[in-house]
Amino acid sequence: MKKILALLLAVVMVFGLAACAGNGAGKEEDLVVGFIFLHDEQSTYDKNFIDAAKAACESTGVKMVQKTQIPESEACYDAAKELIEVEGCDIIFADSFGHESFLMKAAKEYPDVEFCHATGTQAHTATDLKNFHNAFAHIYQGRYLAGVVAGLKLKEMIDSGKITAAQAKMGYVGAFTFAEVMSGYTSFYLGAKSIVPEVKMDVRFTGSWYDEQLEKQAAQSLIDGGCVLISQHADSMGAPTACENAKVPNVSYNGSTNAACPETFLVSSRINWVPYFEYMINQVKNDAEIAIDWAGDLKNGSVALTELGKNVAAGTAEKLATVEAGLKDGTINVFDTANFTVKGEKLTTYMADVNTDADFAKDTEAIENGIFYESKHRSGPYFDIEIDGITLLDRNYGE
Repeated sequence: MKKILALLLAVVMVFGLAACAGNGAGKEEDLVVGFIFLHDEQSTYDKNFIDAAKAACESTGVKMVQKTQIPESEACYDAAKELIEVEGCDIIFADSFGHESFLMKAAKEYPDVEFCHATGTQAHTATDLKNFHNAFAHIYQGRYLAGVVAGLKLKEMIDSGKITAAQAKMGYVGAFTFAEVMSGYTSFYLGAKSIVPEVKMDVRFTGSWYDEQLEKQAAQSLIDGGCVLISQHADSMGAPTACENAKVPNVSYNGSTNAACPETFLVSSRINWVPYFEYMINQVKNDAEIAIDWAGDLKNGSVALTELGKNVAAGTAEKLATVEAGLKDGTINVFDTANFTVKGEKLTTYMADVNTDADFAKDTEAIENGIFYESKHRSGPYFDIEIDGITLLDRNYGE
Protein backbone atom coordinates (compact mmCIF):
# COMPACT_ATOMS: atom_id res chain seq x y z
CA MET A 1 0.00 0.00 0.00
CA LYS A 2 2.81 2.43 0.90
CA LYS A 3 4.47 1.73 -2.45
CA ILE A 4 1.21 2.48 -4.28
CA LEU A 5 0.69 5.73 -2.37
CA ALA A 6 4.27 6.80 -3.05
CA LEU A 7 3.80 6.04 -6.75
CA LEU A 8 0.58 8.05 -6.87
CA LEU A 9 2.26 10.99 -5.09
CA ALA A 10 5.12 10.93 -7.58
CA VAL A 11 2.68 10.95 -10.49
CA VAL A 12 0.78 13.89 -8.97
CA MET A 13 4.03 15.82 -8.47
CA VAL A 14 5.16 15.20 -12.04
CA PHE A 15 1.85 16.32 -13.48
CA GLY A 16 1.79 19.31 -11.14
CA LEU A 17 5.23 20.45 -12.26
CA ALA A 18 4.27 19.96 -15.89
CA ALA A 19 1.13 22.01 -15.35
CA CYS A 20 3.12 24.81 -13.73
CA ALA A 21 5.63 24.78 -16.57
CA GLY A 22 2.78 24.81 -19.06
CA ASN A 23 1.15 27.76 -17.35
CA GLY A 24 4.40 29.72 -17.39
CA ALA A 25 4.94 29.04 -21.09
CA GLY A 26 1.34 29.95 -21.78
CA LYS A 27 1.81 33.31 -20.05
CA GLU A 28 4.60 34.20 -22.45
CA GLU A 29 2.71 32.92 -25.46
CA ASP A 30 -0.41 34.83 -24.38
CA LEU A 31 1.41 38.14 -23.93
CA VAL A 32 -0.39 40.75 -26.02
CA VAL A 33 1.19 44.04 -27.11
CA GLY A 34 -1.01 46.87 -28.32
CA PHE A 35 0.32 49.59 -30.62
CA ILE A 36 -1.25 52.99 -31.21
CA PHE A 37 -0.13 54.71 -34.43
CA LEU A 38 -0.83 58.30 -35.43
CA HIS A 39 -1.31 57.41 -39.09
CA ASP A 40 -0.87 54.18 -41.05
CA GLU A 41 1.66 52.72 -43.47
CA GLN A 42 1.12 55.57 -45.92
CA SER A 43 3.11 57.71 -43.48
CA THR A 44 6.85 57.00 -43.61
CA TYR A 45 7.04 57.78 -39.90
CA ASP A 46 4.36 55.31 -38.88
CA LYS A 47 5.44 52.66 -41.37
CA ASN A 48 8.87 52.64 -39.72
CA PHE A 49 7.19 51.88 -36.37
CA ILE A 50 4.74 49.35 -37.82
CA ASP A 51 7.46 47.36 -39.57
CA ALA A 52 9.54 47.29 -36.38
CA ALA A 53 6.56 46.25 -34.25
CA LYS A 54 5.77 43.33 -36.55
CA ALA A 55 9.40 42.19 -36.58
CA ALA A 56 9.80 42.44 -32.78
CA CYS A 57 6.55 40.66 -31.98
CA GLU A 58 7.43 37.87 -34.39
CA SER A 59 10.94 37.46 -32.97
CA THR A 60 9.67 37.39 -29.38
CA GLY A 61 6.64 35.22 -30.11
CA VAL A 62 3.93 37.54 -28.78
CA LYS A 63 0.64 38.69 -30.20
CA MET A 64 0.48 42.15 -31.77
CA VAL A 65 -2.68 44.27 -31.96
CA GLN A 66 -2.57 47.66 -33.66
CA LYS A 67 -4.75 50.71 -33.99
CA THR A 68 -3.95 53.16 -36.77
CA GLN A 69 -5.14 56.70 -37.54
CA ILE A 70 -5.34 57.59 -33.84
CA PRO A 71 -5.11 61.40 -33.44
CA GLU A 72 -3.36 63.20 -30.61
CA SER A 73 -6.56 63.58 -28.62
CA GLU A 74 -8.86 61.72 -26.24
CA ALA A 75 -9.06 59.13 -29.02
CA CYS A 76 -5.64 57.90 -27.86
CA TYR A 77 -6.97 57.24 -24.35
CA ASP A 78 -10.01 55.48 -25.81
CA ALA A 79 -7.78 53.34 -28.03
CA ALA A 80 -5.59 52.33 -25.08
CA LYS A 81 -8.65 51.45 -23.00
CA GLU A 82 -10.07 49.28 -25.77
CA LEU A 83 -6.74 47.54 -26.32
CA ILE A 84 -6.69 46.59 -22.64
CA GLU A 85 -10.33 45.77 -21.97
CA VAL A 86 -11.20 44.13 -25.30
CA GLU A 87 -7.88 42.80 -26.61
CA GLY A 88 -6.29 41.98 -23.23
CA CYS A 89 -3.06 43.86 -23.91
CA ASP A 90 -0.28 43.70 -21.32
CA ILE A 91 1.82 46.45 -22.94
CA ILE A 92 0.63 49.57 -24.77
CA PHE A 93 2.93 51.57 -27.05
CA ALA A 94 2.05 54.89 -28.74
CA ASP A 95 4.21 56.52 -31.38
CA SER A 96 3.51 60.27 -31.47
CA PHE A 97 4.52 63.18 -29.24
CA GLY A 98 0.95 64.41 -28.75
CA HIS A 99 -0.25 61.02 -27.54
CA GLU A 100 1.66 61.38 -24.28
CA SER A 101 -0.84 63.06 -21.94
CA PHE A 102 -3.64 60.73 -23.01
CA LEU A 103 -1.45 57.68 -22.57
CA MET A 104 -0.49 58.90 -19.10
CA LYS A 105 -4.17 59.20 -18.22
CA ALA A 106 -4.66 55.54 -19.17
CA ALA A 107 -1.53 54.52 -17.25
CA LYS A 108 -3.00 55.96 -14.05
CA GLU A 109 -6.17 53.90 -14.50
CA TYR A 110 -4.42 50.62 -15.39
CA PRO A 111 -1.42 50.25 -13.06
CA ASP A 112 -0.89 46.58 -14.01
CA VAL A 113 -0.33 47.43 -17.69
CA GLU A 114 2.97 48.82 -18.99
CA PHE A 115 2.71 51.96 -21.14
CA CYS A 116 5.58 52.94 -23.44
CA HIS A 117 5.75 56.07 -25.55
CA ALA A 118 8.02 57.43 -28.27
CA THR A 119 9.38 60.99 -28.40
CA GLY A 120 7.81 61.99 -25.08
CA THR A 121 9.33 64.10 -22.33
CA GLN A 122 7.45 63.48 -19.08
CA ALA A 123 8.23 59.97 -17.85
CA HIS A 124 11.47 60.89 -16.09
CA THR A 125 9.66 63.41 -13.88
CA ALA A 126 6.36 61.49 -13.45
CA THR A 127 7.61 59.66 -10.38
CA ASP A 128 4.10 58.54 -9.41
CA LEU A 129 3.68 56.59 -12.67
CA LYS A 130 5.98 53.58 -12.44
CA ASN A 131 4.23 51.92 -15.40
CA PHE A 132 4.79 54.80 -17.83
CA HIS A 133 7.96 54.95 -19.92
CA ASN A 134 9.50 57.13 -22.64
CA ALA A 135 11.85 55.96 -25.37
CA PHE A 136 13.81 57.60 -28.16
CA ALA A 137 17.15 57.21 -29.91
CA HIS A 138 20.15 59.37 -30.78
CA ILE A 139 18.73 60.00 -34.24
CA TYR A 140 20.82 63.17 -34.41
CA GLN A 141 23.72 60.79 -35.11
CA GLY A 142 21.85 59.43 -38.13
CA ARG A 143 20.88 62.91 -39.26
CA TYR A 144 24.52 63.97 -39.04
CA LEU A 145 25.57 60.99 -41.17
CA ALA A 146 22.87 61.84 -43.71
CA GLY A 147 24.23 65.40 -43.70
CA VAL A 148 27.68 64.04 -44.53
CA VAL A 149 26.14 62.34 -47.57
CA ALA A 150 24.53 65.66 -48.53
CA GLY A 151 27.79 67.54 -48.03
CA LEU A 152 29.69 65.13 -50.26
CA LYS A 153 27.04 65.61 -52.96
CA LEU A 154 27.33 69.42 -52.65
CA LYS A 155 31.12 69.15 -52.89
CA GLU A 156 30.77 67.06 -56.05
CA MET A 157 28.46 69.71 -57.52
CA ILE A 158 30.96 72.45 -56.63
CA ASP A 159 33.97 70.53 -57.97
CA SER A 160 32.18 69.80 -61.24
CA GLY A 161 31.25 73.46 -61.74
CA LYS A 162 27.51 72.83 -61.48
CA ILE A 163 27.29 75.30 -58.58
CA THR A 164 29.72 77.61 -56.82
CA ALA A 165 30.52 77.34 -53.11
CA ALA A 166 28.39 80.45 -52.59
CA GLN A 167 25.43 78.62 -54.14
CA ALA A 168 25.72 75.63 -51.77
CA LYS A 169 22.36 76.17 -50.09
CA MET A 170 20.21 73.34 -48.81
CA GLY A 171 16.49 73.38 -47.99
CA TYR A 172 14.70 71.58 -45.20
CA VAL A 173 10.99 70.83 -44.80
CA GLY A 174 10.04 70.66 -41.12
CA ALA A 175 6.76 69.93 -39.40
CA PHE A 176 6.90 72.08 -36.26
CA THR A 177 9.38 74.46 -34.64
CA PHE A 178 10.28 72.54 -31.53
CA ALA A 179 13.25 70.61 -30.23
CA GLU A 180 12.85 67.27 -32.00
CA VAL A 181 12.70 68.95 -35.40
CA MET A 182 15.31 71.60 -34.58
CA SER A 183 17.75 69.01 -33.26
CA GLY A 184 17.25 67.01 -36.44
CA TYR A 185 17.75 69.77 -38.98
CA THR A 186 20.70 71.22 -37.06
CA SER A 187 22.55 67.90 -36.89
CA PHE A 188 21.85 67.35 -40.61
CA TYR A 189 23.25 70.80 -41.37
CA LEU A 190 26.35 70.23 -39.23
CA GLY A 191 27.04 66.97 -41.06
CA ALA A 192 26.96 68.78 -44.40
CA LYS A 193 29.02 71.66 -42.97
CA SER A 194 31.76 69.23 -41.95
CA ILE A 195 32.30 68.64 -45.68
CA VAL A 196 31.38 72.04 -47.15
CA PRO A 197 32.07 74.79 -44.58
CA GLU A 198 30.32 77.44 -46.71
CA VAL A 199 26.97 75.63 -46.80
CA LYS A 200 23.79 77.47 -45.78
CA MET A 201 20.29 76.10 -45.17
CA ASP A 202 16.74 77.47 -45.35
CA VAL A 203 13.93 75.82 -43.39
CA ARG A 204 10.19 75.90 -44.03
CA PHE A 205 7.55 74.53 -41.66
CA THR A 206 4.21 72.99 -42.60
CA GLY A 207 2.48 72.94 -39.20
CA SER A 208 1.59 69.29 -39.73
CA TRP A 209 3.35 65.96 -39.36
CA TYR A 210 1.67 64.59 -42.46
CA ASP A 211 0.36 66.73 -45.29
CA GLU A 212 1.66 65.64 -48.67
CA GLN A 213 0.49 68.72 -50.53
CA LEU A 214 1.92 71.18 -48.01
CA GLU A 215 5.23 69.30 -47.86
CA LYS A 216 5.45 69.24 -51.64
CA GLN A 217 4.72 72.96 -51.82
CA ALA A 218 7.29 73.73 -49.12
CA ALA A 219 9.97 71.75 -50.96
CA GLN A 220 9.15 73.45 -54.26
CA SER A 221 9.30 76.86 -52.57
CA LEU A 222 12.76 76.04 -51.24
CA ILE A 223 13.89 74.88 -54.67
CA ASP A 224 12.51 78.05 -56.24
CA GLY A 225 14.46 79.99 -53.61
CA GLY A 226 17.77 78.56 -54.77
CA CYS A 227 18.14 75.43 -52.64
CA VAL A 228 20.07 72.78 -54.55
CA LEU A 229 19.45 69.88 -52.15
CA ILE A 230 16.44 69.13 -49.92
CA SER A 231 15.87 67.14 -46.74
CA GLN A 232 12.92 66.84 -44.39
CA HIS A 233 11.36 66.06 -41.05
CA ALA A 234 7.82 65.42 -42.22
CA ASP A 235 6.15 62.14 -42.96
CA SER A 236 4.84 62.00 -46.52
CA MET A 237 6.29 61.62 -49.99
CA GLY A 238 5.60 65.29 -50.74
CA ALA A 239 9.16 66.61 -50.52
CA PRO A 240 10.86 63.64 -52.23
CA THR A 241 8.33 63.83 -55.06
CA ALA A 242 8.96 67.54 -55.58
CA CYS A 243 12.69 66.80 -55.72
CA GLU A 244 12.28 63.99 -58.23
CA ASN A 245 10.16 66.23 -60.46
CA ALA A 246 12.73 69.04 -60.27
CA LYS A 247 15.76 66.68 -60.42
CA VAL A 248 17.10 68.06 -57.12
CA PRO A 249 19.01 65.69 -54.81
CA ASN A 250 16.99 64.59 -51.78
CA VAL A 251 17.73 63.12 -48.36
CA SER A 252 14.54 61.56 -47.01
CA TYR A 253 13.61 60.37 -43.53
CA ASN A 254 12.31 57.17 -41.92
CA GLY A 255 12.79 54.99 -44.97
CA SER A 256 14.12 54.70 -48.47
CA THR A 257 12.35 56.57 -51.26
CA ASN A 258 14.65 54.99 -53.82
CA ALA A 259 11.92 53.08 -55.63
CA ALA A 260 9.74 56.15 -56.18
CA CYS A 261 12.56 58.69 -56.64
CA PRO A 262 15.51 56.82 -58.13
CA GLU A 263 17.17 59.83 -59.78
CA THR A 264 17.31 62.08 -56.72
CA PHE A 265 17.33 59.81 -53.64
CA LEU A 266 20.65 59.97 -51.76
CA VAL A 267 20.01 58.31 -48.38
CA SER A 268 17.61 58.23 -45.47
CA SER A 269 18.20 58.03 -41.73
CA ARG A 270 15.76 56.43 -39.32
CA ILE A 271 15.31 55.10 -35.83
CA ASN A 272 15.31 51.31 -35.81
CA TRP A 273 12.68 50.51 -33.17
CA VAL A 274 13.22 46.74 -33.15
CA PRO A 275 15.82 46.81 -30.33
CA TYR A 276 13.54 48.79 -28.05
CA PHE A 277 10.42 46.77 -28.82
CA GLU A 278 12.26 43.51 -28.17
CA TYR A 279 13.65 44.99 -24.96
CA MET A 280 10.28 46.14 -23.57
CA ILE A 281 8.63 42.83 -24.44
CA ASN A 282 11.39 40.73 -22.91
CA GLN A 283 11.41 42.84 -19.75
CA VAL A 284 7.72 42.08 -19.23
CA LYS A 285 8.24 38.42 -20.07
CA ASN A 286 10.98 38.22 -17.46
CA ASP A 287 8.98 40.20 -14.89
CA ALA A 288 11.69 42.88 -14.97
CA GLU A 289 11.32 46.65 -14.91
CA ILE A 290 11.31 48.68 -18.13
CA ALA A 291 13.60 51.71 -17.99
CA ILE A 292 11.64 54.88 -17.28
CA ASP A 293 13.55 56.78 -19.99
CA TRP A 294 15.39 54.71 -22.61
CA ALA A 295 17.67 56.00 -25.38
CA GLY A 296 19.21 53.88 -28.13
CA ASP A 297 22.11 54.82 -30.40
CA LEU A 298 24.35 53.69 -33.24
CA LYS A 299 26.08 51.15 -31.01
CA ASN A 300 22.98 49.09 -30.25
CA GLY A 301 21.53 49.39 -33.74
CA SER A 302 18.78 51.86 -32.86
CA VAL A 303 20.05 54.44 -35.37
CA ALA A 304 20.29 53.34 -38.98
CA LEU A 305 20.81 54.52 -42.53
CA THR A 306 19.15 53.05 -45.60
CA GLU A 307 21.00 52.00 -48.72
CA LEU A 308 22.71 54.72 -50.71
CA GLY A 309 21.12 56.03 -53.88
CA LYS A 310 22.82 55.51 -57.23
CA ASN A 311 23.75 59.18 -57.61
CA VAL A 312 25.65 59.77 -54.36
CA ALA A 313 29.14 61.24 -54.71
CA ALA A 314 32.05 58.89 -55.22
CA GLY A 315 33.64 57.76 -51.95
CA THR A 316 30.48 58.30 -49.89
CA ALA A 317 30.35 54.80 -48.40
CA GLU A 318 33.97 54.95 -47.28
CA LYS A 319 33.54 58.40 -45.70
CA LEU A 320 30.40 57.27 -43.90
CA ALA A 321 32.21 54.31 -42.38
CA THR A 322 34.90 56.61 -41.00
CA VAL A 323 32.44 59.13 -39.55
CA GLU A 324 30.24 56.43 -38.06
CA ALA A 325 33.25 54.93 -36.30
CA GLY A 326 34.06 58.37 -34.88
CA LEU A 327 30.51 58.85 -33.61
CA LYS A 328 30.59 55.44 -31.95
CA ASP A 329 33.92 55.92 -30.19
CA GLY A 330 33.23 59.54 -29.21
CA THR A 331 35.98 61.18 -31.25
CA ILE A 332 33.25 62.95 -33.23
CA ASN A 333 30.46 64.74 -31.37
CA VAL A 334 27.54 66.07 -33.39
CA PHE A 335 26.96 69.18 -31.26
CA ASP A 336 30.57 70.09 -30.60
CA THR A 337 30.35 73.84 -29.94
CA ALA A 338 33.63 74.39 -31.79
CA ASN A 339 31.72 73.68 -35.01
CA PHE A 340 28.96 76.28 -34.82
CA THR A 341 28.20 79.78 -33.55
CA VAL A 342 25.12 81.64 -32.40
CA LYS A 343 24.97 85.27 -33.52
CA GLY A 344 28.66 85.07 -34.24
CA GLU A 345 29.60 83.81 -30.80
CA LYS A 346 30.67 80.40 -29.58
CA LEU A 347 28.41 78.90 -26.91
CA THR A 348 30.01 78.02 -23.60
CA THR A 349 26.84 77.44 -21.61
CA TYR A 350 23.19 76.67 -22.36
CA MET A 351 20.28 75.96 -20.06
CA ALA A 352 17.93 73.53 -21.75
CA ASP A 353 14.28 72.80 -21.02
CA VAL A 354 14.65 69.17 -19.94
CA ASN A 355 12.10 68.90 -17.11
CA THR A 356 9.17 70.06 -19.20
CA ASP A 357 6.62 72.26 -17.45
CA ALA A 358 3.87 74.63 -18.50
CA ASP A 359 6.26 77.59 -18.55
CA PHE A 360 8.93 75.76 -20.60
CA ALA A 361 11.47 76.83 -18.00
CA LYS A 362 15.15 76.33 -18.81
CA ASP A 363 16.36 74.03 -16.05
CA THR A 364 19.40 71.96 -17.04
CA GLU A 365 22.92 72.87 -18.18
CA ALA A 366 23.38 70.97 -21.45
CA ILE A 367 26.97 71.92 -22.41
CA GLU A 368 29.84 70.03 -20.82
CA ASN A 369 33.46 70.36 -21.92
CA GLY A 370 32.44 72.19 -25.08
CA ILE A 371 29.80 69.69 -26.17
CA PHE A 372 26.03 70.00 -26.10
CA TYR A 373 24.94 66.58 -24.88
CA GLU A 374 21.64 65.80 -26.57
CA SER A 375 19.48 63.00 -25.09
CA LYS A 376 21.72 62.63 -22.04
CA HIS A 377 19.37 64.13 -19.45
CA ARG A 378 16.26 62.60 -21.03
CA SER A 379 15.75 60.51 -24.16
CA GLY A 380 13.58 63.05 -25.99
CA PRO A 381 15.52 65.81 -27.81
CA TYR A 382 15.94 69.21 -26.16
CA PHE A 383 18.36 70.94 -28.57
CA ASP A 384 16.40 74.06 -29.58
CA ILE A 385 19.17 76.49 -30.46
CA GLU A 386 19.04 78.57 -33.64
CA ILE A 387 22.61 78.47 -34.94
CA ASP A 388 24.28 80.62 -37.60
CA GLY A 389 23.98 79.38 -41.18
CA ILE A 390 20.37 78.21 -40.85
CA THR A 391 17.52 80.56 -41.75
CA LEU A 392 13.96 79.85 -40.60
CA LEU A 393 11.71 81.23 -43.34
CA ASP A 394 8.59 80.76 -41.23
CA ARG A 395 7.70 79.42 -37.81
CA ASN A 396 5.09 77.12 -36.33
CA TYR A 397 5.61 76.32 -32.67
CA GLY A 398 2.44 74.39 -31.84
CA GLU A 399 0.34 71.57 -33.13
